[in-house]
Amino acid sequence: MKIIIVGCTHAGTAAAAQILKDHPEADVTIYERDDNISFLSCGIYLYLGGKVNRLEDMFYSSPADLQALGATVKTKHNVLSIDAKQKSMQVVDMQTGKVFHDTYDKLIMTTGSSVAVPPIFGIDESKVLLCKTYSQAQEIYKTAKDNRRIAIIGAGYIGTELSESYANTEHEVTLFQAHDQILNHYISHDMSERVVDVLKDHGVNVLLNHRVSAFTSNEDGELVIETNQGDFTADLAIVGTGFVPNTELLRGQVKTDKHGAIVINDYVQTSDPDIYAAGDSCVVNFNPTGRSAYTPLATNAVRQGAIAGVNVFGNHQRYMGTQATSAMQLFNHTMATTGLTLEEAKNNHIPAKRVTFDGTWRPAYMPTTAALTIELIYNPENRKILGAQFWSKHEISQSANAVSIAIQNGNTIDDLAFVDMLFSPNFDDPFNYLNLVAQQAIEQERQAGNTKTRITAFGDWAKQNDQSLQ
Repeated sequence: MKIIIVGCTHAGTAAAAQILKDHPEADVTIYERDDNISFLSCGIYLYLGGKVNRLEDMFYSSPADLQALGATVKTKHNVLSIDAKQKSMQVVDMQTGKVFHDTYDKLIMTTGSSVAVPPIFGIDESKVLLCKTYSQAQEIYKTAKDNRRIAIIGAGYIGTELSESYANTEHEVTLFQAHDQILNHYISHDMSERVVDVLKDHGVNVLLNHRVSAFTSNEDGELVIETNQGDFTADLAIVGTGFVPNTELLRGQVKTDKHGAIVINDYVQTSDPDIYAAGDSCVVNFNPTGRSAYTPLATNAVRQGAIAGVNVFGNHQRYMGTQATSAMQLFNHTMATTGLTLEEAKNNHIPAKRVTFDGTWRPAYMPTTAALTIELIYNPENRKILGAQFWSKHEISQSANAVSIAIQNGNTIDDLAFVDMLFSPNFDDPFNYLNLVAQQAIEQERQAGNTKTRITAFGDWAKQNDQSLQ
């Protein structure tokens, strides 16, 4: 069987490695239009902030690695067209200009995404840069060294993390966000305010509700950023306003959603049974809503890619879906999130309530501790957990993974309230903070008259008195 993989970032690399691990005899050809593979774009901010010394360390595989496994890897080769009915494609060697045809038995589309370029006048100004690929990261690093005033357009993950990197390297940073909060869709307004406060405390000028409409230059050679709330000047602007799927090659040949992302089934198979898709080019099955969604995250890409590598030989491994679990470190704080926020639940017409835990991650009598905030979202009708967000100076990201499993398994607040978790004053209270926030949710429902499980007041008592059971 001849398998062609188009595109080789996270999903393509995972698919090829999985195929050749299970079937070393497989005929695998990879076409990648760049000269590199497997670049971790999420690590750009680590390099720019000096936490990682070499940008090249952001590659976790290479063409040579995949060739050693048995793949035929053709970098600097651009697929021009695909004929799904004929199972053929037209490819150009970007170095020689030679155009040729190839055929496949099974096709894995892992073409990824591109930065969503907003319709802003002057977006092609030389002082306006995009941020995603290895070459773009190189350009940003080289250019930013000689430019002190940095404007970042878009406060998603990339924009927020870049703000920290530049603030830590003595740049003057202004973060423009068109919405009334940062990291919208991932965190609540309340959690956004906490993050914004920390950004401001470290010198980042956060401008919410500022929609950028144009980039121009003034007589002093400065970059002028025009917004709905006035003009601002900077030396350099970096645009990180989201991503769009690269799916033009299969447009009209497989089913896509409103974003142009390829629709897949439970086996990452497209509407064409001989074509599989993974990563930023396709949708995810989003468990909190039970519907598909476009959520471009590296975690989704590697899982879908590996599953595609299994299923081209027969649909053996079901795709479990995702909770879009993610996290970031920001000025010695950890922010982690999984599933739905209250706002997003309501936008999806899902009954939802929220409780907020404000406490510490371990007892106050210990030599040190730190404040911890948890927002837990649940459905009051069936009591299932829908999402959670975490914020603390303590590293609490693994708790988001625990709640992700609870959402995946359809667990309720009653389950989470009493699920077995370790206790030691070194790590937590007699009831872990995940137990405690779930107990808050149960109490909220009890007070609302929705009594299902009665619990003792032990959780509150233990928290107030820091008493040990050991």
